[in-house]
Amino acid sequence: MLSAILLYNQKGEVLISRIYRDGLRRSISDLFRIQVISNTDVRSPVLTLGTTTFCHVKHENIYVVAVSRQNADVALIFEFLYKIVALGRAYFGKLDEEAIKNNFTLIYELLDEVMDFGYAQNTETDTLKMYIMTEGVRSEIRAEESRKITMQATGAMSWRRDDIKYRRNEVFVDVFEDVNLLMSAAGTVLRADVAGQIILRAFLSGMPECKFGLNDRLLIDRPDDGNSKSKRAAKAAAGSVTLEDCQFHQCVRLGRFDADRTISFIPPDGEFELMKYRATENINLPFTVHVLVNEIGRTKVEYQVAVKATFGAKLFATNVVLKIPTPLNTASVTTHVTQGKAKYEPSENAINWKISRFTGGSEYVFSGEAELLSSMTKHKTWSRPPVAMQFSLMMFTSSGLLVRYLKVFEKSNYSSVKWVRYVVRAGSYEIRF
Repeated sequence: MLSAILLYNQKGEVLISRIYRDGLRRSISDLFRIQVISNTDVRSPVLTLGTTTFCHVKHENIYVVAVSRQNADVALIFEFLYKIVALGRAYFGKLDEEAIKNNFTLIYELLDEVMDFGYAQNTETDTLKMYIMTEGVRSEIRAEESRKITMQATGAMSWRRDDIKYRRNEVFVDVFEDVNLLMSAAGTVLRADVAGQIILRAFLSGMPECKFGLNDRLLIDRPDDGNSKSKRAAKAAAGSVTLEDCQFHQCVRLGRFDADRTISFIPPDGEFELMKYRATENINLPFTVHVLVNEIGRTKVEYQVAVKATFGAKLFATNVVLKIPTPLNTASVTTHVTQGKAKYEPSENAINWKISRFTGGSEYVFSGEAELLSSMTKHKTWSRPPVAMQFSLMMFTSSGLLVRYLKVFEKSNYSSVKWVRYVVRAGSYEIRF
């Protein structure tokens, strides 16, 4: 239960103030400005002063703030705040101070629609766009369209209307995984995990029923009190693959998932996130990196870095970058690479080794020397930050997750085309030395 939504710029000026409940003075905005925006020591996104709690997120150059005087669920509050940010991006391209100043009326209309007396209502972008538009377009809505909008906004399936038609029915499935790695100087994996999401772009006519299958089997061990429709703290095993913290879109029928372990849903029109997950076991690392650094006295550092791709020769990674740190007193650097280009960046105190295309099974080596300024040798010891790596790899998953099938059922029995793509990217991929 919220009492108000406030939007500030970086100077602490109030851009939008929407108060939903009585008993809250407009001067409450000054309290947040003084205690949070003007106070550089405040780092927490939640601040409680007396009986008033401020929850905020910073996006672009604005603060989006929720004010509550009740014992509200903080997780739900932040979910709502991020929904407001997503709505702003969907309507204006980006949500910043300029967009807010140019769309005051529309923003107040959205805030009145997504929240009623402090309780969150419909926040689905597609549904809101049907009846909250620019003035010229809104005047063209006919009575029949208005009736359909009302049914969708108040019905059990707010994310989709029933009169959608496409000449070509297609579904695009994108499996994105960000792999995180922290490896010790001895080559021991200290931490390895995957944060994944499955994005669907559905261009299907009518009201299709979709069934989605992952690997050979999908088991789930959920907590007894897990009744959330959109989120489920869970641990699922897909064959030999273990997925944790699975979160589903609200369109997924969790009751059927519990019964026969299939992901069944009627999809929203267009792009949406079907599920998110984490994996912490049996992670397939796409690259192994070996780093050897030798400090020769106080005037020189020698580097030897070897990178090997562990995936198949038919695949290749793109935009591969290794950021190799150098001491603060580095004067000059000489490099030699067997593939790609290496360049010393003084502003970053690092050597950036870039490989535009890295074929599977290949191994490339970097060697170099850093000459140090002798006048700065009395400074504190070099901390040796880890080597960081960036990359993008298609048709590979670090968790081992695979889409086995996607079936589409619709009463008109039309045929549909399905496309599946896997993309693995580097999250925090670091190797100590």
